Amino acid sequence: MKNSLRELRAQRGWSQTDLAERLNVSRQTVNAIENERYDPSLPLAFQIAKLFDCAIEAIFSAD
Repeated sequence: MKNSLRELRAQRGWSQTDLAERLNVSRQTVNAIENERYDPSLPLAFQIAKLFDCAIEAIFSAD
């Protein structure tokens, strides 16, 4: 699953640690999502979308 999480995070000037704290997940989880090694759970995807004020499909897309 492709995603634009890294770009969204960078636009806000947040580190992976900053984003992880906002999502209550580990920095490693953020890194794995950004590098497309891990697909977030649906609740986490909704949480990410809410944090960035975007629709889930604006952040995540099928390959």
